[in-house]
Amino acid sequence: MINVKFYLDKADKSKRFPIHLVLRQKDLQIKVATGEKILKKDWDSTNQLVKDSEYSHKSINKYLLFLKQEVEKYFEVELHSNFTDKKIKEKIASLVNSRKKNNDISIVSEPSPEYENKDKVTFVDLFAGAGGFSEGFLQAEYGNKYYDFRLASDINENCELTHLARYNYQLGLDAEFLRQDITEPDFLDNFLKKIGDKGIDVVCGGPPCQSFSLAGKRKKFDKKDDLFAHYLKVIRQLRPKYFVMENVKGILTKEQGKIKDMILQEIRSIVDLKEFNQLILFIAQLKKTETKQSFILECYNLRLQFETATEKESEKLKSNYINNLENKFRLLTPKIVNYKTSKTDKNISTIRHGFNLLKRVKELEYIRKKVINEKAFSNLDNDFFADDFDSFLTSIEPETIIEKIHTAFNNLRPDETFTDDVKQIITALEIFDYSFDECVKDLNSFASKANKENEFETILSKIRLYNIEQPFVALASNYGVPQNRERVLFIGCRKDQKLINDIPASVKQTEKVNVFEAIYDLDFVGNDDERFDYEKIDLKSQYNGSTEKMKSLIQKRNIDGKPNKTGGLSYSEWSRKGRLNGRFINIKNPFYVRNFEELQNTLAHLVAPLHNHKTSKQNEDVINRLNVILKSGNYESAKASLKEIGLESDKRSYTVLKPEGQSSTIMTIADDYIHYSNPRALTVREMARLQSFDDSFVFQGKRSTGGNKRKFEVPQFTLVGNAVPPLMARAIALEILKNIE
Repeated sequence: MINVKFYLDKADKSKRFPIHLVLRQKDLQIKVATGEKILKKDWDSTNQLVKDSEYSHKSINKYLLFLKQEVEKYFEVELHSNFTDKKIKEKIASLVNSRKKNNDISIVSEPSPEYENKDKVTFVDLFAGAGGFSEGFLQAEYGNKYYDFRLASDINENCELTHLARYNYQLGLDAEFLRQDITEPDFLDNFLKKIGDKGIDVVCGGPPCQSFSLAGKRKKFDKKDDLFAHYLKVIRQLRPKYFVMENVKGILTKEQGKIKDMILQEIRSIVDLKEFNQLILFIAQLKKTETKQSFILECYNLRLQFETATEKESEKLKSNYINNLENKFRLLTPKIVNYKTSKTDKNISTIRHGFNLLKRVKELEYIRKKVINEKAFSNLDNDFFADDFDSFLTSIEPETIIEKIHTAFNNLRPDETFTDDVKQIITALEIFDYSFDECVKDLNSFASKANKENEFETILSKIRLYNIEQPFVALASNYGVPQNRERVLFIGCRKDQKLINDIPASVKQTEKVNVFEAIYDLDFVGNDDERFDYEKIDLKSQYNGSTEKMKSLIQKRNIDGKPNKTGGLSYSEWSRKGRLNGRFINIKNPFYVRNFEELQNTLAHLVAPLHNHKTSKQNEDVINRLNVILKSGNYESAKASLKEIGLESDKRSYTVLKPEGQSSTIMTIADDYIHYSNPRALTVREMARLQSFDDSFVFQGKRSTGGNKRKFEVPQFTLVGNAVPPLMARAIALEILKNIE
């Protein structure tokens, strides 16, 4: 039995008393300074606490309790033969010195001098989440080039907390964070204020993808479906040299590939403002030869001008466009119907009111967003409400409004004399809702008729700002990640930059990092247990009879997973050492905080070598159930046995990790996975290892959440599961550095 207490040592010149920890066990007595000093009046020796008369009492007491628990835990798990004054002092001193070092370093630290003369490639991270893209980009450097992180954005406060803790407090960067919904009207204004007058070379981000995922049921009118359009609004504004959009594989087949095609259309619709006038002049030339189609060509001219307009200008242009059609219809009305019909007919009313709605596209977009958000908030899906909501949302889309106007014209059956006038109005309405690419396809037929196809193609090659062929699937395990996570990448390359169609693999199929080498050194936690330091793993005692086989799974590698027997480190060693490039010489020790208040008070930072390594509290039934599944090898084959012993579960799936292989895609719920050697779920740190996050990257705030809170909260498990694997992001970042000019 050990006795751990605190006492005040002799006062210093400022009459502040250092707090010391004293440890007693039988004949053993050890004293170690904690690094904290207080006035004597602020010490409660009976309760071993700092009184609330000291302004930082909460953070100091939290720290003292942490020290006490760690010392007691050390005595519980360490062999008694290892207890020596020196080892115990080293253990306590390492925790004390880590905290002291963090408090001694300023928030913004100086970069390594060797990077002062290197070329910075600026980047921003949208839908940043925990920061998987950011982390990978900060690991990459090539030749004389490295990345300068300017800003990240997301809507959740725990994303911001984790970002600020990692990139501002721990790494000392001045990267900004914008916590705002990208669909809000003033997002772009706030975004531009944050980045200032600095140009941005690369934009990366993965618009949330739940509605595209193959893993679950897809929802119609999911609020995440239109986030690509808002992402591309940022691209249109910044015009970076490269941009990367990451998403799930399901996006390639969603709506029979229409979503993918729509995204490509939108990317190809981003125009070079300097060259745009050539297209307008070309249409003017066509109007001279195509006099019968002069009105339609003028409609194309007006529609294409939407592409170069600001949001306010675009609103006015769209209103003017519809006003022109409305005037044309007003002149046509007395020719196709009599006065009484024009005032009472439902078809005439539909056409008129349809014009009114199309002039208010922005207002309808706002309503659409609000209704979709409400649908998500109230979880309207697979019920009697969902179809009605979806029907309303469909009814206010421009495409539906135009269809109804078209139907109304057909119902009127105008005289053949006026058929062309009606067709022109309907065609003009369709052009109003066209994408840039759809306009180009139609204009191509006019160019062909005028024998000007080559001239038109030359103009288009100059006017398209970004080149992209097709999105491609990237497999995380090809880049040193111990996980078979497939992600689709859209890489837009500005026309003055080299085209990137693929990210070359860094490891062969036979060289991939396995689950065992990723997390074997963390296998020292029990049920309902939390550890803040590493412990030595004895493979011989753990794997008696198969020690050599398990050892053979561990390889020396480069950062990117490529085997390197002479100068490499094992995957777990890289995780402990960290994979950031050499500019971060003043990186602080890993620390954890629960909220923004603790983040701002550096004394409240819980500093330790290891974080996020806590197991869930599982009852005996759960442990027994997991044990049966673990021994069976998979959930499906264990179901009969579980039913027989009364331990069946309603849970849809459990995945048993295979030590010699890669994990399946890491999701946001830890209970979905069973450790390969113990009947337990994974810790946040183990999931982070399978995602390729360094151990020094600490996931802040709440560890988990449940029920309806999952819609709004992004705890540690969700941060990990939703992230882009940093090593995959590193490979993308490296390929861009190799090509960027």
